Amino acid sequence: MQYLLSSRASIPVSFSSKLLVTAIAATGCAFSATTIAQTTSATATAKVDTVIVTATRTPTRVDQALGDVTVIDRGQIEQSAGKTLAELLGQQAGVQFWANGGQGKPSSVSLRGLEARHTLLLIDGVRYSSATLGTPTWENIPLESIERIEIVRGPLSGLYGSDAVGGVIQIFTRRGKDGLRGNAVATIGSKHYGQLGAGLSFGQGAFDGSVQVQRTENRGFSATNSRVPFDLYNPDNDGFRQNSGNAQLGWKIGGGWRADARILQSDGVTQYDDGLGADAKAKLRSQVASVNVGGPVTALWQTNVRVARSTDDYVTLASASPYSDLGKIATVQDQLAWENTIATPVGAAVVILEQTKQKVSRPGEPFTLSDRNIMGIAAGLNGGFGAHHWQANLRHDKNSQFGSQTTGTAAYGFDLTSAWRIGAAYGTSFVTPTFNQLYYPGYSNPKLLPEEGKQSEVNVRWLGNNQQARLTYFDSRIRGYISSGPLPTNIPRTRIDGVTASYEARIANVTLAASVDHVNPRNDSSGSSSYGKLLPRRVKDSAKLSADVDLGAWRLGGSLVAFGERFEDAANSTRLPGFATLDLRADWRLAKEWSVAFRVNNVTGKKYETVYGYNQPGREGYLTLRYSGF
Repeated sequence: MQYLLSSRASIPVSFSSKLLVTAIAATGCAFSATTIAQTTSATATAKVDTVIVTATRTPTRVDQALGDVTVIDRGQIEQSAGKTLAELLGQQAGVQFWANGGQGKPSSVSLRGLEARHTLLLIDGVRYSSATLGTPTWENIPLESIERIEIVRGPLSGLYGSDAVGGVIQIFTRRGKDGLRGNAVATIGSKHYGQLGAGLSFGQGAFDGSVQVQRTENRGFSATNSRVPFDLYNPDNDGFRQNSGNAQLGWKIGGGWRADARILQSDGVTQYDDGLGADAKAKLRSQVASVNVGGPVTALWQTNVRVARSTDDYVTLASASPYSDLGKIATVQDQLAWENTIATPVGAAVVILEQTKQKVSRPGEPFTLSDRNIMGIAAGLNGGFGAHHWQANLRHDKNSQFGSQTTGTAAYGFDLTSAWRIGAAYGTSFVTPTFNQLYYPGYSNPKLLPEEGKQSEVNVRWLGNNQQARLTYFDSRIRGYISSGPLPTNIPRTRIDGVTASYEARIANVTLAASVDHVNPRNDSSGSSSYGKLLPRRVKDSAKLSADVDLGAWRLGGSLVAFGERFEDAANSTRLPGFATLDLRADWRLAKEWSVAFRVNNVTGKKYETVYGYNQPGREGYLTLRYSGF
């Protein structure tokens, strides 16, 4: 079955590590280190003047946003050689992840200890997920195509509708810049890892655009071990290969109006374990395409229209399991959005009309119902006066299958001083069951109802000189929580409350980021056999630390993450021990356009699992040559 994926492989890498080493040596000889100007890439979360859009759906400075926000910039992404998107996100405050193996294997991301289905992913403003699973295919999204990631934690259903219970993660793909610029990257690493990528961007007059392409391969390691249930163990290597890219074309029409067309596509082949026998493998395709036109209607009214389609395909090519159907499981989501921002004396008002049409298909026996139509209208206001800051949103969705749902969010912040702010937020949410939960033959429940939730939080924030710290207490209570397992059911009550403390700074030539999370995600239904038990795969305690120092042409750094124990099942009878991993990195800028990066992930070779019976990467090393110039 799709949710049991892991992968296996013996995929050859089609380019030689000797070529990369030779190129680095030649480049080092060609450029003198004495000509190198010191460059720094401060952690984006420490830049309080960074402008974001996800928290309010209007341009807002990070220091003015009431939500708990993290921004991952391009520099941080480039430091993540060998990491998956889920692993990169898992290094951030308030984020947990788990995966059925290494690269290209099914991965899940959780915000604030909530279910993976409670995190909404947007790519350039477009919803992307599998409507059969209810989660994105994180493992098939290429880091090389990403310019920036915004993470907003907290209740956002009043702004985005279903799924935005724990928050929203938005990916912004790379796009055109002024002039003509090129880039290229080559990476080699452990497990026969190899990546080649190149891109071009331009901006001249009324037009700008970009194109980025890359290929990634690795032979991997065995996704499973002998502990895995259902006789899925196979000791062979489980590899992954991926061809991906994105393109963007923009036109400044005039009078402040602009049109943009964007596309991101990733095609992967992953090998996994579902028992001895056939070389089990699957083909993945993720695609997000959109056209946006926007500009000022009046001096006070900005409008934008977006037409988009996202697709998620999963094709089982070979399987050793008699329970797996060969063929394609597909999701298509057609989306239309009209977004309006109106300046008023009390803040920026937003009015949004949206329509999403979902259509799914599977091999063999079709779903009882295979499509949905969701109409949504939302209105909001965010602004401030003096020491007071506010945000309020109200949204109404009409689902062709489940009827109408109304959700809302309200947040308030008060500046005690120029450095200290206290705040509070409250929101309601809903999440509709997935098509798999409702109709997958033999593993579904067509009587499932949507989940309904109430989320609240209080926080205190401090801003210093190139520093910021935040302490947040949050409490999420969900009625009708849909349990995972062979036959999903609505659990009467669950509660997920906890505390997140985070700190980011740029002090002299040192960049720091640290966070500590304590969360208690539990079954809160008295009388249940699992009452008071932790929800599956969620961790109570975690801590993360990242530090980088700039030393002229060199940049040295490391990241440490530690996660406590978790349980595989609702009864908490299958325990997975906690773990800590250390990554070390070094970047050497050979010249203005050229750099070499060295990275060692999981330096101590710690063995650990985030899903019972599925291995995670051991010690791995990576060497990258990167060009960015013209």
